[in-house]
Order: sequence, then structure tokens, then C-alpha cells
Amino acid sequence: MKYMMMMNTPAGPYQIDGWTQQDFRAHIAFMKDFAVRLRESGELVAAEGLAGPDQAKLVRAGKDGQPITDGVFPESKEFLAGYWIVDVDSPERAYQLAAQASAAPGPGGAPLNLSIEVRQVMSAPALD
Repeated sequence: MKYMMMMNTPAGPYQIDGWTQQDFRAHIAFMKDFAVRLRESGELVAAEGLAGPDQAKLVRAGKDGQPITDGVFPESKEFLAGYWIVDVDSPERAYQLAAQASAAPGPGGAPLNLSIEVRQVMSAPALD
């Protein structure tokens, strides 16, 4: 079963921008190591970090089909910082992996314990 694990972080300026270089490097090293472990176990489908919300736009099609953009939304409660798509045997395994990702180090090496939303990636219905 495939699951998407989405790391959310509080809204406002991207907090990682204010970290020391040492803290930033430790965080990125953790994320790279986590991806390597998932890849080696055969559970990683995809993973990416995302730019801060100051670069986000909501886009919809106008009546003429042309894009209409809106944003940035500083009043947002939280934003998506990155995601993993994993292929695991059970939802419990996805929850275990999400807990590991949640414990990524932040300032001073303390675990961030950020919320990780876990949702099953739905498959298309079987063809008859």
C-alpha cells in the first residue's frame, strides 16, 4: 500500500531560514539519511522538500482557461514543508516511518516532533 507522509510546519517565515548553519546541516543530513534508509528497505517511492510559503500560489483556471493566481496566505495555520511517498505493508508501518521523520533535529539538535499527516494513496479501480 502506498502512503503519502506530509510534513507540516507552523505558518509564518520559514523557520529553517533562521537556523544556524550547523543546525541546518544536521537537519538536512538527517533527511538524506532517512531517504537512504527508506530506499535501501525498498519502501521509498518519492520524497521532496518544498520551498517556503512565501513562494506559494493557488492557481485555478479562469473562464478562458488562463491561469488565475492568488496567494501568499500568511494567515494560514501551517504549510507543507515536504513529503514522502512510501510503499509499505501496513498503515502501522507508515505511522512508524512518519514518527521517525517527525523526530528530525531542529535548533540545538532537539527533535522537532512536527506533525506528519499520513494518507493512503488511492489506486485506480481495477479494469474489467
